[in-house]
Amino acid sequence: MTTPLSFLAFTLFAAFLTYIITRRDEKGSSDGFFLGGRSLTFPVIAGSLLLTNLSTEQMVGLNGSAFKDGLAVMAWEVVAVIALVVMALFFLPRFLKAGITTVPQFLENRFNKSTQTLVNMVFLVAYAVILIPLILYSGALGLSDMLDLKNLTGITESKIIFGNEVPPDTIILWGTVFMIGIMGSLYSRFGGLKTLAVLDTINGIGLLIGGFMIAWFALNKVSDGGGIAEGFKVLKEANPDRLNSIGTKQTSVPFGTLFTGVALLNLFYWCTNQQIIQRTFGASSLAEGQKGVLLTGLLKLLGPIYLVLPGIVAYHLFAKDGISNDKAYGTLVREVLPPHLTGFFAAVMVGAILSSFNAALNSTSALFSIGLYHHVINPKGSEQQMVKAAKVFVVSVAIAGMFAAPLLASQPSIFAYLQKMNAIYFIPIFAVVVVGMLHSRVPAKAAFWAVVLGLATLLSKYFFIPGADEKLDELFGHNFHFLGFVFVSLVVFMVAWGAIAPRATPWKLETGTPIDMTPWKNAKWASLVLIILVIAIYASFASFGG
Repeated sequence: MTTPLSFLAFTLFAAFLTYIITRRDEKGSSDGFFLGGRSLTFPVIAGSLLLTNLSTEQMVGLNGSAFKDGLAVMAWEVVAVIALVVMALFFLPRFLKAGITTVPQFLENRFNKSTQTLVNMVFLVAYAVILIPLILYSGALGLSDMLDLKNLTGITESKIIFGNEVPPDTIILWGTVFMIGIMGSLYSRFGGLKTLAVLDTINGIGLLIGGFMIAWFALNKVSDGGGIAEGFKVLKEANPDRLNSIGTKQTSVPFGTLFTGVALLNLFYWCTNQQIIQRTFGASSLAEGQKGVLLTGLLKLLGPIYLVLPGIVAYHLFAKDGISNDKAYGTLVREVLPPHLTGFFAAVMVGAILSSFNAALNSTSALFSIGLYHHVINPKGSEQQMVKAAKVFVVSVAIAGMFAAPLLASQPSIFAYLQKMNAIYFIPIFAVVVVGMLHSRVPAKAAFWAVVLGLATLLSKYFFIPGADEKLDELFGHNFHFLGFVFVSLVVFMVAWGAIAPRATPWKLETGTPIDMTPWKNAKWASLVLIILVIAIYASFASFGG
């Protein structure tokens, strides 16, 4: 009983402490509900950014990729630091100066309402169809393996449901998905962004402690109690090819892709992805926002310890058992942690799942209420009506996500599926935002059609033209190189349009924020240190012989 009790104890503690801290916060206005009243300080921003990112699609999915490919997949963590530096120095000052709540709002400011509406709808569909179901599915899968829910619940045999025989794994998956979905919906329904951000910070501390615990116990198991240094030595001697930061052409992220698709996906994710950067829009000042973003970068450098190393250890311990990539992490946690610590870690994992789920719901509600409800459905509606509409919409999306999540069980790799689906909308939106910021004469029609062409190209590659996916990957050497080609093509398309038929007058970003826009004086020095550390980490584990 120690596992369920420790799980319940930490979950209740985090919820109670969050309530005490945020119970008097204003949540009735759009700024209060979606941006925490623009009052977030750097520790809360960093904790919230980190935990919004660190859900089970990362913990389970990235460790699953490490189980398959080794240390090379740390690219998703380490290269993210460069993206966070770009966010702090380039994107964040412009977003905060504009005083926006959503990325599509910036595109309306820069281009026009049609571009805003298109991108807003793309975000809504992507979050509802891809992101939310994936968070629920990966969360349920990870908890099921970690807590051994089959034996804990006693559901070990198939049951007849609606006239069909349903296996126990499927019953547990559906039940866990709905448990997470209902809990997350309640948090999102009754709390605003600050409530979620504070809860994220509390759970983030627990998750870091728990993540390092997994690495500690896992390496001790490898060394049979001889310590973590001995465990790492054994791991390196037994699997030297799996501790190479460069990887090979056969890995999911060959080194060359760090400069094309991997870089672009990281830049979109950390610089223009509404689900993530909405936390930074709530900063109390530019300096607080920059410190929060760069602190997140420092914490991301520790990511390989708990997001990659356990997957490599799991390969060392369990590869002979024939387990799937995405079951590696949950199996490792169950095998190496004592029961009372397993319950604690499951609790912070639930916090991580709820964080990503709530971030997706909060961002979806902001996109819906500000970009669709206020623009199209009820332009004269009050802020209270906007927030109310957002809360109703969010419950509908959450319910739809709960029913869609278990259908992802057929995917061979959670993380590979996530990156593939994300690329469809990441690349065209990021191209439009970058060109919009850097080129003041590109007209609105160029941006609108760039999004349409980008979506059409990537959807055709993956779904609509048989054989196109494999042929284009072969032609470009890797899917991520093709994504780089699409991005450059869209940028050239918009710049050429701007040269042939430019805007009548150059666009200028107007100040629309009430917060202090004085930059953090140490932002550039901190950014330089982070970039040096990224290079050092890669160099320390690099071997170009593969």
